[in-house]
Amino acid sequence: MTDQPQDMPDAAKRALAEAEERRKKADAQALPTELGGRDGPEPVRYGDWEKKGLAIDF
Repeated sequence: MTDQPQDMPDAAKRALAEAEERRKKADAQALPTELGGRDGPEPVRYGDWEKKGLAIDF
């Protein structure tokens, strides 16, 4: 964990530790390469389908 105040409640310290663990697991998950898929960034990276700058919310 990074710079945290020492007077932080135990529940807050646990929550920060759990969040850091979730971030590490999310970073470790690599998306498989899609055969025949689009070039560029993942089109659903923001929760909406994005193509050519237009976002479509399902």
